[in-house]
Amino acid sequence: MKVDISKLKLSLIIIGVILIIDQVLKIWIKTNMMLGQEYRIFEWFIIHFVENNGMAFGMELAGEYGKIILSIFRIVAVTAIGWYLYNLTKKDAHTGLIVSVSLVFAGALGNIIDSAFYGMIFDASYGRVATFLPEGGGYAPFLHGKVVDMFYFPLLTGTYPQWLPFVGGNEFIFFRPVFNIADSAITVGIFIILIFQKRFFPEGTL
Repeated sequence: MKVDISKLKLSLIIIGVILIIDQVLKIWIKTNMMLGQEYRIFEWFIIHFVENNGMAFGMELAGEYGKIILSIFRIVAVTAIGWYLYNLTKKDAHTGLIVSVSLVFAGALGNIIDSAFYGMIFDASYGRVATFLPEGGGYAPFLHGKVVDMFYFPLLTGTYPQWLPFVGGNEFIFFRPVFNIADSAITVGIFIILIFQKRFFPEGTL
């Protein structure tokens, strides 16, 4: 079965655009801001520089080998997604499915780039702006880099009622996680698949 060139081109364009925007923004943040620094665009839209060792929205695996396990898992997962996406371009797959999987693939690959290489090409951002390709080497070896996040949307803020167990009296913020373009691409792609799954998989098969 031959590859549908138009669908392959669409997929490559989406992946390329997401990766370029994601990496350009991350590199700008890394080379222009210190860790924890922020710019308030609006009260509900803040550029806040954080780094994380783990998955989307700051989740991570704990333990000595958590980082390397997560990095290897990411590489295996993105390889599987890429293979699936390539096969979709050879089938009569819905264009919306091609777009969705391309978003997920681009987002996963974008964060893998951080994990794999940022520790090698940047020094640490603690108390200073990082240097690209520092003379003394980077802050971590291959596959041990940290993912750069920057988007913070505290849309709603307040305080939990005192009568609520465990959280009563604590500050309430929605939306608390700090994320990046890659995280957004993954989330949007998954939501599109969930919303239109009956249209994408009319016979209930992948």
